[in-house]
Amino acid sequence: MSDAEAHCLERKWFYPFQLPSGRVTPTYLAPEVALIHQTRLQMLQAAVAAHFGQPLPASLSALDLACHEGWFSQHVAAMGFESTLGLDARAEHVADARLVAAACGAGNVRFEQCDVHAADAATLGQFDLVLCLGLIYHLENPVGALRVARSLTRGLCLIETQVAPGLSGWIDYGHHSFVKPIIGSFAIVDETEETHGPETSTTGICLVPSLDALLWILRKVGFARAEVLPVPVGGYEQLQHHKRVMVAAYA
Repeated sequence: MSDAEAHCLERKWFYPFQLPSGRVTPTYLAPEVALIHQTRLQMLQAAVAAHFGQPLPASLSALDLACHEGWFSQHVAAMGFESTLGLDARAEHVADARLVAAACGAGNVRFEQCDVHAADAATLGQFDLVLCLGLIYHLENPVGALRVARSLTRGLCLIETQVAPGLSGWIDYGHHSFVKPIIGSFAIVDETEETHGPETSTTGICLVPSLDALLWILRKVGFARAEVLPVPVGGYEQLQHHKRVMVAAYA
């Protein structure tokens, strides 16, 4: 057992990493909640296979925005992407991701500290696959983050998010004779007392989109089309019951 693997086994993680010895990192999520990881992964793998084909073409690149401990980054790299970059705003997440990647021997993945709003296509370039999993409902500027995601996407962007109840109808827009349709809505969620948490917002103000809002915004920021992906049988309950969605957006 390597020193890196031994260090990984000394603590609990958000994700269950399969280590070279065959052991799995202990996790702090309840089993019924941890199912979300496998459901997201199944949906991600199916979307990648449908878009890029099997086997994957050579020289594909991937970007994992808000990569956390790098679990999805590692899985994408293992699928056959030539290069995978994980970005996260928290320095401790980047350190954790580097540690466990070293323990797992994942050589074609790297991690850097960067807030999603600071990610710049002029510097980073574009990627065949961009992941935006479990991120935008923790942001006070989700539209800006989706603009960034679009600028970084050359092929496919996968967005997994909590969604809020929708609001529809018409609104008087300055005068009763001038009305506009409500395209979608956002729910405000307060995480201002939880910004110390590893899976929460860094600012505390969270805008959670309705599904209609999310799909409309994806088109408006420049994606050619967007579709809600099917949930596998036995998948995580929030995805099954439409409280969360994974959307494929195509450049």
